[in-house]
Amino acid sequence: MAPSTSNPVIDPRSGFCNSNSIFYSKRKPTAHPPNHSLDVTTFISSRAHHGKVAFVDSSTGRQLTFADLWRAVDSVATFLSDTGVRKGQVILILSPNSVFIPVVCLAAMSLGAIITTANPLNTAREIAKQIADSKPILAFTTRQLVPKLSESPNLLRIVLLDEQSKPVVGNPRIVATLEEMLKKQPIGTRRVRDRVHQDDTATILYSSGTTGASKGVETSHKSFIAMVQNFICRFGSDEGEHRFSCVVPMFHVYGLAYALALPALGATGVILSKYDMHDMLSAIEKYRIKNISIVPPILVALVNGADQIRSRYDLSSLRTVSCGGAPLSKEVMEMIVERYPTVAILQAYGLTESTATGASTNSLEESRRYGTVGLLSPNMEAKIVEPKTGEALSVNRTGEIWLRGPPIMKGYFGNAEATALTLDPEGWLKTGDLCYIDDDGFIFVVDRLKELIKYKGYQVPPAELEALLLTHPEISDAAVVPFPDKDVGQYPLAYVVRKAGSNLSEGAVMDFVAGQVAPYKRIRRVAFIASIPKNQSGKILRKDLVQLATSKL
Repeated sequence: MAPSTSNPVIDPRSGFCNSNSIFYSKRKPTAHPPNHSLDVTTFISSRAHHGKVAFVDSSTGRQLTFADLWRAVDSVATFLSDTGVRKGQVILILSPNSVFIPVVCLAAMSLGAIITTANPLNTAREIAKQIADSKPILAFTTRQLVPKLSESPNLLRIVLLDEQSKPVVGNPRIVATLEEMLKKQPIGTRRVRDRVHQDDTATILYSSGTTGASKGVETSHKSFIAMVQNFICRFGSDEGEHRFSCVVPMFHVYGLAYALALPALGATGVILSKYDMHDMLSAIEKYRIKNISIVPPILVALVNGADQIRSRYDLSSLRTVSCGGAPLSKEVMEMIVERYPTVAILQAYGLTESTATGASTNSLEESRRYGTVGLLSPNMEAKIVEPKTGEALSVNRTGEIWLRGPPIMKGYFGNAEATALTLDPEGWLKTGDLCYIDDDGFIFVVDRLKELIKYKGYQVPPAELEALLLTHPEISDAAVVPFPDKDVGQYPLAYVVRKAGSNLSEGAVMDFVAGQVAPYKRIRRVAFIASIPKNQSGKILRKDLVQLATSKL
């Protein structure tokens, strides 16, 4: 993206412009579609390619050809339109990975309806809270997960995603099955009742955000189109022969990005309903998969079990492993190169707030620059900002990275205050990550300015767990901090102040939390302390607690 100042001087090596202290992407710019009246479904479906199979269910072998995919999208869109779904209304997806999630997303988005997703591991209480915020009119889920909607409003209608679902007796909220929708005769052309614009909202995805509590990230069609273009830039076009395995959950922006971008590439997506190491490796062997998308803990497991894995599975088709969610250490990268020398590890840096786009390594050569998350994505700009003074810094200086470009979110849904704290008036997204950009334009993540804990790639907000701990009758104060772990990245460690006379145990504290949150949010370790260190304004001094915890390693 060209800078706005006149006659700017941009360092071709780093991408840094001295006149405005902005780093510009060194990658070839992509031409964003000029048509304002364009939805992401139309953009994806209009891309020419010679691919044949769009998606494969890894466990059943069921295939959706591209003809099947777009016929299904049209049928579901027709059904939704006929049942009164309109532009701006919200549709919830609560499901493990499925070949039908892209169908539902593309169908809903073609109408201008908004997709929100929920983690199947979340409790009914957590899901009800998200539903109360986003107010969906329809939920797509599986028969097994219907009970998780028990605390949601009775007005929420349900569609079953299960294949070959039998009619449900005794639950009036279940209005249809996806199988019934797929039998609906398409209207031929994808007519829409309301014109959809690029600036219209496509999704509300729930992220812990850079300021703590769970918030709905409002993302436009324009941002998803930019994400798809970046995906094409990264992986090119290898139609028919390029098979991807999507292991990352599609309720997360990382997995959803793959689900929506693959059809634009003309490539085949082999879908695993959930992560299982044996299933993933068997799918690579059976379907001759070239690329898998995973998070760092899975990559660490691949490294640690390399000898046994290579003796049991034929992984000769595998060419690239795309890894996001957290940076990989230099040590892990070196072990990967040693044990899987023919596989390129392509790292990516992005947030829910940037539609999984920000920076990436796109080649084996780039991936060998250990510790980096890559170069800025096409059309993206970055600033490195000193957190205390707000000064924009130059190369090799560490500060908070701010991002700007087409993939950046519209804001937090219904939360102007949180939006103002994260997006500045000039469109800069304050990521909360401490980074530096080197002389060649490569970004290195140093630390998290924000306080989120990254457990197996999931975001765990300490404030949520602290609020829950304080509801325990024997706890007077508590703080939750990340504790480093080589297998999961970080896990939540709770520092607890017991009330006078209490003999509360570590196990009792962990059980109390475990019964009320999703598994990835559970407290994995408890330490009892006389008082929680805080500054004069009452803010917890987490760094002191992290130092206390890690000093005992």
